[in-house]
Amino acid sequence: MSTGSRRANQGGGVQSVERTFELLELMADAGGEATLSDLAEASALPLPTIHRIMRTLVSSGYARQQPSRRYALGPSLIRLGETASRALGSWARPYLAELTEATGETSNMAVLDGLQIVYVSQVPSQHSMRMFTEVGRRVDAHATAVGKAVMATMPADSVTQLLSRSSMAPQTERTITSIEAMHTELARIRRLGYAVDDGEQEVGVRCYAVAVPNAPAGAAISISGPEARMSSISTDEVLPLMQRLSRDLGAELNTSGESE
Repeated sequence: MSTGSRRANQGGGVQSVERTFELLELMADAGGEATLSDLAEASALPLPTIHRIMRTLVSSGYARQQPSRRYALGPSLIRLGETASRALGSWARPYLAELTEATGETSNMAVLDGLQIVYVSQVPSQHSMRMFTEVGRRVDAHATAVGKAVMATMPADSVTQLLSRSSMAPQTERTITSIEAMHTELARIRRLGYAVDDGEQEVGVRCYAVAVPNAPAGAAISISGPEARMSSISTDEVLPLMQRLSRDLGAELNTSGESE
């Protein structure tokens, strides 16, 4: 389903605002820049409408026009993104704290940003040996449990497009490096209801993740730790907790159903 179709299904919005955000999201999906014809093809909006919106975005710094005449995301978006990331992390912390208290391991929340996963919130374990992740770190989606959990919620063609733009470089000898193998893995995740990173990002580290349903953007929560410690955690016990916390967090984050 296209971005435009998603917005049309929501209803009740201001059309010009919806179209503006649709174009920004399409540019982000395209790697941060696109031509007017690219945007017209992807959005099905008339060229004059797209040109008018892009001129407005350029004048306010939310887009910029390059010498090649291609449009790129602008610097004014950086402040918005940083502020939104901090707010998202604050909302997630109580849920992650409950998860860390129950498991004793580091819990994280991460969101899909382009081809990568970015960690936006974390509650660390009290163990002396902690994990490599930290808030703000970006990693390739294909090599992480959080990335796989998010991709498992996406249509198959969207996953293929995402992975086709990624190098799918191996981080360890266990990293999944082919699109076909990833689709097989995502089918398994949908069946089980959770994703596992078993030494795919870092040797000796295991991670369990579940997607956050109904979040405005692709997001997941996870717990991670050394394989030796994680092997003692019963997935039958911890996964219902993770799924409950992810549902509660998703309900808090999802504001699309609010009325004035």
